[in-house]
Amino acid sequence: MSDVVQTQRDGAVLTVVINRPERRNALNADVARGIVAALDAAEADREVRCIVLSGAGDKAFCAGGDLQPAADGSPFTIDAADPKHYVADLLRRMDACRLPLIAKLNGHALAGGLGLVSACDVVVAREDALLGVSEVKVGLFPMMILPYLLRTIPYRLMMELCLTGEPITAADGVADRLVNYAVPAAELDAKTAWLANRIATKSPTGIRLGKQGLNRIREMGTDAALEYAQFMLANMARTEDAREGFAAFAGKRAPNWTGQ
Repeated sequence: MSDVVQTQRDGAVLTVVINRPERRNALNADVARGIVAALDAAEADREVRCIVLSGAGDKAFCAGGDLQPAADGSPFTIDAADPKHYVADLLRRMDACRLPLIAKLNGHALAGGLGLVSACDVVVAREDALLGVSEVKVGLFPMMILPYLLRTIPYRLMMELCLTGEPITAADGVADRLVNYAVPAAELDAKTAWLANRIATKSPTGIRLGKQGLNRIREMGTDAALEYAQFMLANMARTEDAREGFAAFAGKRAPNWTGQ
């Protein structure tokens, strides 16, 4: 694993930490590769059922692309001979992740950092963490992350963020469901662990297939989505986890998930 991305396993939960506090955990190609490698390793480990993504320190979750002079891995260039942008590749990989992703906002999530938040499934944040897209202040627009902002932020709020470049607090973001939970800094670890445990104790097969289905349904029209959904539901009902879930419900006991 890269030094700029560190991981720690606690039972069924893997925490992935962007470790560039001196750069406010800014994104670069090494960070993107490190997160992708962590997701790959987590999916290969059948004991991991939930992933928490956070940043080092207490200042920033991720401040987006590194704007400092001589910053390595500029997010604002692309090789014409190989037009694969590492931010786009990272967002696609997060989107395809079969495990639930929790964004744990230890600090501010700005620009591309808000893109990472939007690519996660649920969010727990410090109530004073700032969320925003400041690109307009340097003559840009948050193009790369727009598909994910559109999924998670009400349109008018998203446009205000994009057009003004001014952030909102995580506490304010709760009302628009941009953030699931906003808590005092001292309660962040406990609240994240509480949510991760609630997820990790549920059917891994149901979650894995559910996320797969949701990703496809999101891109479909209503009729196609309904037709696809009925086949997915029937297939899910044939899994070992579904049979165990029904049996546990009938027997009034806790289920013993196999992940099959």
